[in-house]
Amino acid sequence: MSNVAQRIEELRSQIERHRNAYYLENETLISDAEYDVLEKELRQLELEHPEYALESPTQKVGGAASEVFSPVRHREQMLSLDNAFSEEEFMAWAQRVEGGPFLCEPKIDGLAVSLTYENGVLTKAATRGDGEVGEDVTANVLTIKSIPHRLAGTNHPAVIEIRGEVFYGIEDFAQLNASIVAGGGKPFANPRNSASGSLRQKDPSVTASRPLRMLVHGFALWQGEIASQSAVYAQLKQWGLPTTDRFEVKDTASEAYQYIQALNQQRAQIEHEIDGVVIKVDALSRQQELGKTSRAPRWAIAYKFPPEQVNTKLLDIRISIGRTGRATPFAVLAPVVVAGSEVEFATLHNQDQVKSKGVLIGDTIVLRKAGDVIPEILGPVASLRDGSEREFVMPNTCPECGTQLAPATEGDVDLRCSNSQSCPAQLRERIAYIGSRSALDIEALGYVSATALTQPLAPLKPALISEADLFDLTLEHLLPIKSLVLDSDTGLPKHDSAGNPKVVDFFAKKDGSPAEVALKLLANLEEAKTKPLWRILVSLSIRHVGPVAARSLCDHFGSLDAIFAASIEELSAVEGVGQTLAQSIHHWYSEPWHKEIVDRWRAAGVQLEIPGHQGPGSVVKSGIFTGMSIVITGTMTSMTREEAEAKVIEQGGKAASSVSKKTNFVVAGPGAGTKLSKAEELGVEVIDEATFLARLADSTK
Repeated sequence: MSNVAQRIEELRSQIERHRNAYYLENETLISDAEYDVLEKELRQLELEHPEYALESPTQKVGGAASEVFSPVRHREQMLSLDNAFSEEEFMAWAQRVEGGPFLCEPKIDGLAVSLTYENGVLTKAATRGDGEVGEDVTANVLTIKSIPHRLAGTNHPAVIEIRGEVFYGIEDFAQLNASIVAGGGKPFANPRNSASGSLRQKDPSVTASRPLRMLVHGFALWQGEIASQSAVYAQLKQWGLPTTDRFEVKDTASEAYQYIQALNQQRAQIEHEIDGVVIKVDALSRQQELGKTSRAPRWAIAYKFPPEQVNTKLLDIRISIGRTGRATPFAVLAPVVVAGSEVEFATLHNQDQVKSKGVLIGDTIVLRKAGDVIPEILGPVASLRDGSEREFVMPNTCPECGTQLAPATEGDVDLRCSNSQSCPAQLRERIAYIGSRSALDIEALGYVSATALTQPLAPLKPALISEADLFDLTLEHLLPIKSLVLDSDTGLPKHDSAGNPKVVDFFAKKDGSPAEVALKLLANLEEAKTKPLWRILVSLSIRHVGPVAARSLCDHFGSLDAIFAASIEELSAVEGVGQTLAQSIHHWYSEPWHKEIVDRWRAAGVQLEIPGHQGPGSVVKSGIFTGMSIVITGTMTSMTREEAEAKVIEQGGKAASSVSKKTNFVVAGPGAGTKLSKAEELGVEVIDEATFLARLADSTK
């Protein structure tokens, strides 16, 4: 056998294995992107060597009917779609079909299902299977609330097949997996597998217990007098069938490609998984003229987005200690590129989430990273386990200071290190937070600088043993500081041949003179002394006190002394504060070492009051958002979410934490979830970051 023939056989074997796992076993052994690479290589080899192209998976619709359900022969073949991965490939297809108009819609990553209605009554539902024969899932589909058992309206055809995708919303998927793991079951790796497994249950009552949804996107057998795909969608909607509100008709290929780019940017805001855009020739007459191949229509194509889901290894689960003592598990991953950036770590939030996701150390896991959103582990590929995997056990003590970990209050799911004064991890995180954009925004005080200032490297003591020391720093303190050399792969200290940790000068040059970072840090600290009071308050790391609450408190009271002298009732009365936050402020200031921070900062020249403020309640904010309730959700690109909320307050508005009928509008960035869904449900105006910035710009005119 030649090398080409051998490679073709290898690729076919791998593709068939992955297809069977995906369609029959509800397992994703490799990511969609990795599968696409295999199929693309096989297609290219078969194109170059047509003698090997017979009986290939590239000539067949993916999938097959299992033996669990009764077989259903589709009255008209259910096809797959050809793919495009670049603008050039898409434009080449558009040229082949001789132009638009084009109907463009999200490509839902779900399970393809066909619904047969006879005289308006649902009589049969089937999975796609191999395109010719699917599985009878009628009893299961009848339990899905969004699918009508009888079509609304009139003029129903004698027989029509409706095609669409059954899927899970991302949040519904997370809740389902948690409940499955809690019951001792095997979690699903991703929402698509979850939807497939939930629909293909022998007991329809199991399907009924799961919040599956469906969106329809096509039809067969119907010979109605309708001219376009978009007009079909309008008719299907009138009949009560669930259609997407995100489809658009574009006149030209260039406009269709702009839709593709725009949807890719909005991808993280969509409540369900999508992996691309489906583009169809809108005119039904033209669709008939173009016809189909053995596996796909020529009049449609799927433009596949860069992967937001990949498979990688979960190498370890470690614990980080935050600035308020919270112990957070995080995943150490085999480095993998997803959504355009390399990822090595992913947060797991708390020990309950580790359990709810059902992941074991050593698992192959499915990782999701939508846009700029923090990487999230969706679940394990349990079928790839070999027995070497092990459960994560939450430690009982702080990994950095040895203090017992315990909930801060009864019923709190988070464990915390109570050694807030002396724990090196908490001090490092608090110092880094002071330098962040949410607090004093000190450019030279990033995480690396904070680590150098706080790490104990014998025989030298750390430059900072409390944030009280921060504004007293001088070159004399900075120049002797050494910094550990960390391994870029593990994040752990490197050692020399004698086993000693490697260290380097951090704030000094080789000749002993000050490095630029030392001079810049001291200059930045001097500038920070006169930053707005709310930033000073935020920098104290009082639990629950973020930028929005800090602005309200400082605007009302005018000085830190007045804030700390106020009663819980007086603090609670301030807009956006409340009892819990007020109690947190009182508790924080009751600690003598916290009072020392305030006193030392005052002695160092930090401005702890608003100049010209006339006392509690004297400042009344007004601006373009006066009287408005505004919700910021998702990720902002030009500022942090906290900074956006601060701008709302600056302009007299209320930065609300939840959406209600009283909400004036919602600013939604990538990663917006339930708040965006709630706004759409209530009919509340939703704008993007660019529109928000434009409205802010109007305030300066």
